[in-house]
Amino acid sequence: MADLLTLLRLLLALPVGWAMADSDFLPAWALALGLFAAITSDYLDGKIARSLGTASARGQIFDHSTDFLFVTSGLAGAVYADLVPEILPILITVAFSQYVLDSYFLYRQKNLRMSFLGRWNGVFYFGPLLLISFARLLEDNQWNAEIVFSNLTFNQLKSCGLSRQKVLGIKSLSKKMLDKSFNPKLIVKMNDDDAISYLSELRQIGKWSA
Repeated sequence: MADLLTLLRLLLALPVGWAMADSDFLPAWALALGLFAAITSDYLDGKIARSLGTASARGQIFDHSTDFLFVTSGLAGAVYADLVPEILPILITVAFSQYVLDSYFLYRQKNLRMSFLGRWNGVFYFGPLLLISFARLLEDNQWNAEIVFSNLTFNQLKSCGLSRQKVLGIKSLSKKMLDKSFNPKLIVKMNDDDAISYLSELRQIGKWSA
């Protein structure tokens, strides 16, 4: 049972890593669900193995190696998307390699040598992935605003103190985002001139506003 939970986390490594690299691969809620399932399996597999008396050195290395592969796959995807520094997955690889080598060769143990610091390091390795997932959930909710604005009437928006031109600009932007003729995610990949040109196509957005 414990190994099956670890296997679940291992199988999630590739789709989560891919989703980190390409935000369109999975919806934000699916990425969050994958991370939740992985973290839950990591929390439960060791407890279940100990409670059933099936804990072993083999199971321990499978568990920790899976954690390493899951986190580094996710961070490699985040590096590809320019979300985290390139050095981060490299440092985790070095730390995990040292952990294994120290356990088996320096201390001559038959299983991995656990420590308080190492345990909390393992927990914090999931941190950047959780932050990225949380940011995407917020982003999804943020861009749901275009649906709200598209359903508000001209007079309802104008009653908020907006001028006629600003209302027309908001309605135009919401329409472009709904029909996907404008995608704000593309802007981060553009140089300054292309970004200014892209934004200037929007109503009420000129060169200086862009």
